[in-house]
Amino acid sequence: MNLQLENRVAVVTGGSSGIGLATVKLLLEEGCKVAFCGRDKHKLAQTCQSLQTLYPQGELLAVSCDVLDKQQTEDFAKQVQSHFGQVDVLINNAGQGYVASYADTPETAWLHEAQLKLFGVINPVNAFMSQLEQSDIASITCVNSLLALQPEPHMVATSAARAALLNLTLNLSKTLLPKGIRVNSILLGMVESEQWRRRFENRNDKNLDWDSWIGAIAQKRGIPMQRLGKPEEPARALVFLASPMASFTSGAAIDVSGGFSHHI
Repeated sequence: MNLQLENRVAVVTGGSSGIGLATVKLLLEEGCKVAFCGRDKHKLAQTCQSLQTLYPQGELLAVSCDVLDKQQTEDFAKQVQSHFGQVDVLINNAGQGYVASYADTPETAWLHEAQLKLFGVINPVNAFMSQLEQSDIASITCVNSLLALQPEPHMVATSAARAALLNLTLNLSKTLLPKGIRVNSILLGMVESEQWRRRFENRNDKNLDWDSWIGAIAQKRGIPMQRLGKPEEPARALVFLASPMASFTSGAAIDVSGGFSHHI
């Protein structure tokens, strides 16, 4: 599908692995110029080299940046402006979950989860705002979680922070629309990741292959599709929402959970 992104410039935070990396690949396949960041310089360099091999015609910029650091994020935005001269799309994909019940969640975890989920979006939005305002297709798309609407007691701090992020993005969708900037989100369920791969390597039953092991987890958790999502599946939703093909969509939160949602 032609998503009308050819020669446009997209920025992806947390783009060196998982959903972020899958998103970068899809954008490159659409002919987009892509700037992405990550905190691990070595991993970032490896990812960039791999992408350049896969997409020799692709235009890429990889920058080491912690989006929780306001100054680093502003410097990242300046590098993108200097390198590409514009930004049309911002995709915010940063943050993991904190597993603990209410009784076992320390104060530092509450604060860190709120900072990560909120300022992982606020800092990039502020840093790239002036560039996005100049685009005729400007969009911001955020990776959020189904936890925002369907909290889990074993991830209480993350659930609360995810709900706050959903509130923030809905507010931004109203605030930024007069500037010509659409804002949308996706709500993730359980998705394959490096963390799940590490757990698989440490599994008790070594006779189980990956599909059987992950399928058993999905069945136990009650995921109707009886599997975890693959990184490219939420990435497709992200790229669609970010593209002009979703030009009449703002303030949406698209469920990408394999049918795991229980709310109306």
